[in-house]
Amino acid sequence: MFDLVVGFAILLFGAMCGGSFGLPSKFVSKDLPWENLWGPFFLFATLLLPLIAGPALVSGLFGIYAKVGFLGLLLPFVFGILWGLGSMTLGLSFAFIGLSLAYAINYGGQIIVGSIGPMLIHSPEKFQTTSGIVIMIGVGVCLLGVILCGRAGMLKTANEANNAPPTEETKPKKSGLPGLLLALLSGLLCACYAIAFSFAGDISNAASAAPHEISDWRNPLPATFLILFGGFFSSCLYCVVKLNQNKTWKRFLTPSAVVAVMIAFLMAVLHDAAVGLFGLGASKLGGLGVSVGYAVFMAFSIMVGNFNGFLMGEWRNAGRQAVCWITAGIIVLVIAVCILGLGKGLDTTASGEVPQQIEVELVPNAT
Repeated sequence: MFDLVVGFAILLFGAMCGGSFGLPSKFVSKDLPWENLWGPFFLFATLLLPLIAGPALVSGLFGIYAKVGFLGLLLPFVFGILWGLGSMTLGLSFAFIGLSLAYAINYGGQIIVGSIGPMLIHSPEKFQTTSGIVIMIGVGVCLLGVILCGRAGMLKTANEANNAPPTEETKPKKSGLPGLLLALLSGLLCACYAIAFSFAGDISNAASAAPHEISDWRNPLPATFLILFGGFFSSCLYCVVKLNQNKTWKRFLTPSAVVAVMIAFLMAVLHDAAVGLFGLGASKLGGLGVSVGYAVFMAFSIMVGNFNGFLMGEWRNAGRQAVCWITAGIIVLVIAVCILGLGKGLDTTASGEVPQQIEVELVPNAT
């Protein structure tokens, strides 16, 4: 019983990190180019922090990779590159539509593809089982939640445009639809994190067979670090292109950019802590770690992300109707996650064990 309480507390704390990692970006100077904040964030989150934490947490990390070999590392790395593109577009969507909408729509798209993608690739026959049907119902409910959030975003943009004074400072600078589409695209690409993990069975087996027998909550970490490293190539490359294109390298010498780099480090710590805390919390739940742990983590992350958006006043001028739509969308997304958790639980019960493929699929990502 004590382990369950500790496990849920760790999951909730991890979800607070995952749902809040974008919040510090609100305190960056408005005139600082996007790439001067998110470039350092991706550098910290996908390369520097994993390089520090990896060998410290996993003994013989690089030996595990050597044992797996190139072919065993290739697909997790490639889908990690796609995940990096999703993380990058999530950062862009924050600037377009704010934290609340970006989190809701991103997580909605991530849940949809992350739930059915690995199963479609590896076990399509499960769609005909009871658990598969329940999962598809959860995906349908999730899609409804995304639609409701999208409707809220369109109403929010229209109300802000109608209520804004005719000045350049307060006039909405971006159309709502591109931001919504960008957030949805980021969710679809971020779901490649789950697909990458579904191909990481060889890495997990090598970790378990290593001299130090890494079979506890640290077992998914070698795959996690590899996927993050894949994300480094896509997200940081885009930021380098933007820095060269906009000639904004010199902005790093300004006081506002120095503050932004410190904020980027904080964001990266929150982002990577969310992933690690999920693994630790789920390990305390035993058989519940895959199904219930996933549902709790994602549901609370959605609520935290949107709470932060409301806290920052993103919906102050959105109108009551838009607030009602986003509230309904959040509730529907939380219900969808619970249904998906039930479906995963049925799958675990039916099989009598937690298959490696399903276990690694449900290690969520903060983005």
